[in-house]
Amino acid sequence: MRGSVIVLGSDANALVAAHFIALADHAVTLFQERAVPDDGALDAGWIPPQIIRRLDLDRYGLRVHAADPWAVIPLADGDRLELARDVARTAEAIRKVSPRDAAKWPEFCQRMHALARLLEQVYTAPPPDPLTASASGLSELTRSALRVRRLGASAMEDLFRLLPMSAADWLDEWFETDALKGLLGAAAVMHLRQGPRSGGTAFNLLHHHVGSAAGVFRPALSNVRAALGRRAEVAVRPGSVTRIDVREGRVAGVVLEDGQAVAASAVVCAYTPAHTLLELVDPGLLDPELVRALRNIRSRGVAAEVALTLDREPTFTTLVIAPSLDYIERAYDDVKYGRVSAAPCIEARYVGPSAERDHRFSVQLHAQYVPHALRDGVWDTTQSEKLARTLVSRVCDYVPGLADTVIEQRILTPHDLEHIHGHPQGQPYQAEMALDQVLWMRPVPELARYKTPIEGLYLCGPAMHPGGAIVGAAGANAASIVLRDLKKRKT
Repeated sequence: MRGSVIVLGSDANALVAAHFIALADHAVTLFQERAVPDDGALDAGWIPPQIIRRLDLDRYGLRVHAADPWAVIPLADGDRLELARDVARTAEAIRKVSPRDAAKWPEFCQRMHALARLLEQVYTAPPPDPLTASASGLSELTRSALRVRRLGASAMEDLFRLLPMSAADWLDEWFETDALKGLLGAAAVMHLRQGPRSGGTAFNLLHHHVGSAAGVFRPALSNVRAALGRRAEVAVRPGSVTRIDVREGRVAGVVLEDGQAVAASAVVCAYTPAHTLLELVDPGLLDPELVRALRNIRSRGVAAEVALTLDREPTFTTLVIAPSLDYIERAYDDVKYGRVSAAPCIEARYVGPSAERDHRFSVQLHAQYVPHALRDGVWDTTQSEKLARTLVSRVCDYVPGLADTVIEQRILTPHDLEHIHGHPQGQPYQAEMALDQVLWMRPVPELARYKTPIEGLYLCGPAMHPGGAIVGAAGANAASIVLRDLKKRKT
């Protein structure tokens, strides 16, 4: 073995980083405050194929659930619009509500998919660094520029126009049907404390299209953490790390809550940058400007999750309640003032039969906009149950009788997501996917390439490039930097 490395965290990024480093013949210990979940716990997002191949995840039971139709939209006349994974089938379905939109759908899908393929390449490597004058930094920028040029003039124009635009402006250029624009607009604000008329939300729509087939604008679900947990190369230890030991400017290991010190050549952390550098490390070791930047990372959660267990199979795959862009914008208006949206955007996704009991079926509700801190009151059992009733009732407006099939429900408010799962303010991406917090600025420029000012300390959580819904990519990218640095130290 070449050296010992400690990885902190239990999300897919921590698991991927740990296994990538272990495959390079380093002894890796993974400290987890939360156990790796079973197959019932699912991650939403694209798993880069390189990760699947490198870690042989198919052999370890990886299952990816890609629904078809991938979305069902309730229409005002009581009918439904089903969007299939096949572009032509979806165009035919759209034709019954708008022949004009049906004609535009294939071109929209092709052009968005071309841009998403570019982001796939950018996301599966450390971000280019335009702030450095080093040869490697200039080389990365050159490669990125060449990728953009290969798109062609039309796609280049799309990219440069789309990046700063609002999703509403972008979608209004393409379509006339409110329900279709509402569906796409809901993806554009996923886990974002903005409305579809905010600048930069068109980029967020593109981000959530990465890794999907052309014409699919909802991420697949997978049991990737369970599959990663079946690999045996990494020593997994439960327990909480209370301090990262730093001596003479470099990492020496970690200290556990019982006072035990564990030495390591490097520490790779999937926790938030603020928790890692301001709580586990003495912030006095950092430049004051970096401390200020860490404290100003925007990590505002705006979504609640409800897990429903039904006694019969639902009649939908993914039901999206976001009838128009105006509807979404009004829902956002509420959360700005600390109110739960009176008419939230809801995505009800049928996960499948229960893995634990026969004749039980699992449905997940994603509700946006729900604030982390309520203006009037606090999140308690009464408030949580009230929210759950509101959400189920809203879904019942489009799926009559659903409430009669619910036998169990579990709600996680943004407050719960923070205290149970460690998401800051309920933000599962740790840092919002806003334009000033992506690519080489994610989460702040000083940390964008996974290294911290403490030698031997690295970050690999979803706050890092490429961000949330790109499952394991930050862990894989961080591992490449860790391995490169360990190799340099050895030589």
